[in-house]
Amino acid sequence: KERLPQFVEAAKTLNYAGFNATMPHKEALLPLMDGGIDPEAQEYGSINTVAIQGGVCKGYNTDGRGLIRALQDESFLPKGKRIVILGAGGASKAVALSLAREQAAQITICNRSLAKAQALCEKHPRQMMPAPFDTETLRHVVTDCDLLVNCTSMGMHGTEGQFTDLSFLDSMPGTALVYDLIYSPRETLLLSEAKKRGLKIANGLGMLIYQAVFALEIFTNTKLDSGSMRELLTKVL
Repeated sequence: KERLPQFVEAAKTLNYAGFNATMPHKEALLPLMDGGIDPEAQEYGSINTVAIQGGVCKGYNTDGRGLIRALQDESFLPKGKRIVILGAGGASKAVALSLAREQAAQITICNRSLAKAQALCEKHPRQMMPAPFDTETLRHVVTDCDLLVNCTSMGMHGTEGQFTDLSFLDSMPGTALVYDLIYSPRETLLLSEAKKRGLKIANGLGMLIYQAVFALEIFTNTKLDSGSMRELLTKVL
């Protein structure tokens, strides 16, 4: 992380078209952008895509757009919908704010640290509300939700944290979609348990692919066939 400024200068010197970034660099890149920051990245407070033109860097964030495009593949449009998000970390911020931009009716952010959820909800207080992350609360908030999004690392390969009680899924409407940002494994415990209950499920592979496609469009200033790219990459990945 401490060598990030040197990398940015090297990328300019080597005439890169741009580069992608992940944690822990997404927030650290903000003060290094001498060519400005796209409004979406500014709102998220993080950058995952840097375009270099004329020796200056401009920061973007394509994570939110990636999610919205992936949800379209599941025939889900956020406008007017009730959504529950698990977690209030960096991934959750892009997810929640992109769904708010798409005019979701209500977004409930469930997090173990309620203060962190409250801080995120302050950005769109009319649409977003904080809630604790416990089984009883989850049972209550999912009763009328249209979409549940897991933005935590629980269920990911190589992590210790796992869901210990998924009984709250019993309270979800049968038409709801359960979306897990995790894509390794392809089907997490959350998704498999949701599927057993007849709920529609999707993992984060679509979001991963689309955020990369949108970044490539920024680098090349060329509109790409994102649907065909997802079809091809899904086979490879």
